[in-house]
Amino acid sequence: MQAAFALAVAAGWPSLAHSFPQPPAGPVLVCALAGGLILVAGVTAARGVRAQARERDRSSAVSNLMETVSDTSSEWVWAVDGQENFSYSSGASAALLGYEPGELIGRPVSTVIGPDELAGARQAVADARGDHGTDWKGVRISYRHRNGTSVWMEVSGRARPTRNGARPRYEGTSRPLAAQTVQPLIEGHVRERIESTVRGGTILTAFQPIYELGTGTMTGVEALTRFPSDDGRSPEHWFSDAASVGLGGHLEFAALEAALFRTAKLPEHLYVALNLSPDTCLDPRLPMLLERSGLAAHRIVLELTERLPVAEYTPLLSALAPLRRRGLKIAVDDAGSGFSSMRHILRLRPDIIKLDRSLVAGLDSDHAQRALGAAMVTFAQEIGAQIVAEGIETMAELATVTRLGMTSAQGYFLGRPSLHPGEWESWKEARISGAA
Repeated sequence: MQAAFALAVAAGWPSLAHSFPQPPAGPVLVCALAGGLILVAGVTAARGVRAQARERDRSSAVSNLMETVSDTSSEWVWAVDGQENFSYSSGASAALLGYEPGELIGRPVSTVIGPDELAGARQAVADARGDHGTDWKGVRISYRHRNGTSVWMEVSGRARPTRNGARPRYEGTSRPLAAQTVQPLIEGHVRERIESTVRGGTILTAFQPIYELGTGTMTGVEALTRFPSDDGRSPEHWFSDAASVGLGGHLEFAALEAALFRTAKLPEHLYVALNLSPDTCLDPRLPMLLERSGLAAHRIVLELTERLPVAEYTPLLSALAPLRRRGLKIAVDDAGSGFSSMRHILRLRPDIIKLDRSLVAGLDSDHAQRALGAAMVTFAQEIGAQIVAEGIETMAELATVTRLGMTSAQGYFLGRPSLHPGEWESWKEARISGAA
């Protein structure tokens, strides 16, 4: 009743106020104030609920927009934690690097940046940030695609400091560089990698045994270059890269020197087959290098790969002639795998013809292939050459090439390339005798 009276008074109804007994003024005022406060609180609360709803809608819209940008942008958006493991990856990683986002999250950044490039990438980011900065822009980094190829991108990002002095987190974007920008970067990168490898003297040589099929004895080895890198590049990739920047001969000579140094420690009854390109055989430094090695000429076989074309044979034959007169032998490597095999053999008249694995595989089960192998044996006998069957991987293949009259063989079944040649000796003879 008192509350109703107070509201009536507040509304300006004097007649109604005189119709009822008037309560004391104090309680009426208190009730009026309380009711007003309750009303204000209710209005404020309603406004707060509406504001929170608007904020949630705005945050959701921003989040959806960022997700759309991340998923549709050609730039790769990423984040890594303090251990350099990916904590986020946008969908662009699939198109740029061959990895779906889910395949990267939780994996280290070394998944997409090779070990040789990772140290340089860290240093480039540190230099761009400066002593106290957190942001960097425009750092160019070579990523590694899932298929092994290099992908150059421009990277911008920010370091996010963490508590307790832990290593910071990083987040940023990477966008592919235009082709005209990438080519000079690739060439410079390749050149530095090749030159630093040669300067560092880190080229290794593995030897694969070659066995004489008639006696079952090891008569020679093939020297195979190995590079101390775990980035997945094959030796062929290294030599191809070197040739692309004009350092093919430089790298071949460094590999040749490493092989000759190691060959000096092999038993003297073994010859060594050294892989060289026709262009390197034309280099006037070659005869001096071979002579300086101290290796007897009759123990040296130069394998000229048949995968590389020879534009003009006359200069090549002239360069090889004095070496052959000293007792050095010439082999045609990978015969049957590339450019005009028989023409290559006819022009070079090699001492050794090495049949490529593509001709040896299945020789035991394919009649036509076996007929071709037999024809090659007859041809080699007519020109006074030996035949080495490469890539022997089964007893059946070994038995077949032996029956066909091929001179020698090599392959994983007989001995894998090794940096420690002595490990072949324990089991080689049993395998050769079993094929006879």
